[in-house]
Amino acid sequence: MPSYTVERAYQYCQGIARGHYENFPVASMLLPRHIRRPVSVIYAFARMADDFADEGTYRSEQRSQLLQQAQNNLHLAAQGQAVDEPVYIALTDVLSSTPDLLEPMLNLLTAFNMDVHKQRYANFGEVMEYCRYSANPIGRMLLILYGEASVKNIAYADAICSALQIINFLQDICADYNDRDRVYMPADELHRFQLDEQDLDGQHQHMQFAPFMDLQIQRAYRLLQAGAPLGVRLKGSIGLELRMVILGGWKVLQKLHQNRGDIGAPARLHKRDWIWIIAHAFSSKFAVYLHKLTTA
Repeated sequence: MPSYTVERAYQYCQGIARGHYENFPVASMLLPRHIRRPVSVIYAFARMADDFADEGTYRSEQRSQLLQQAQNNLHLAAQGQAVDEPVYIALTDVLSSTPDLLEPMLNLLTAFNMDVHKQRYANFGEVMEYCRYSANPIGRMLLILYGEASVKNIAYADAICSALQIINFLQDICADYNDRDRVYMPADELHRFQLDEQDLDGQHQHMQFAPFMDLQIQRAYRLLQAGAPLGVRLKGSIGLELRMVILGGWKVLQKLHQNRGDIGAPARLHKRDWIWIIAHAFSSKFAVYLHKLTTA
């Protein structure tokens, strides 16, 4: 007999979601009520797999084994055979009603495996390949749950999610290098701007940081802008949440642009930024407004 009922398993996942909220709209009251629980389960699974890839003192071989077991358990859940753990018990229930979620969840595991085995990216194409597995599945799963996973909507969502992943990389350049020995900045572009990996530790001031960061910021902005129409296409509270996410991303890009000569400077959102974001997300002129935004 399972240790958790389905209801208790959902409650367990919701507790994880509330306790580890980051850049994932898990516990947001703006999400339609009928998708909050499955979103919390997806988040709990992703959080667990991310811990396998990053947390603790596991060797890389052990991390790979843990992620492989997570993949096996995910397949079992999709087949209605839940492992006796609350996340998988809840996942079995979610996947029974929404089997299309399986592919993007497997893609997330691919990204976590990449984090274990790949610490450097030769060019922007490789970075975008990582985004395909690490970020884009999040948007796709939300569209599936919301019943809006058309080809056009998925293309918009992919652009937004890739932009947000790149923004996250730009915020964490120093932490990724110093704490995790990872460099998500394209190696060929670092070389083009005469930057070395060691320059990414936040302790160096280099005259080429500004133009290098300008390139990264403008690229992320173009992706964010390309996906912005989805904020108008999706109606109701989920559209509002998406507009807030888009405008929040733009605000961070603006701060990164202001700090671009100092990659160690923080680029976080404050209360006044959120007031601005909320006010403009409610604007009926959101699409026109975003079209006019620049990072200058």
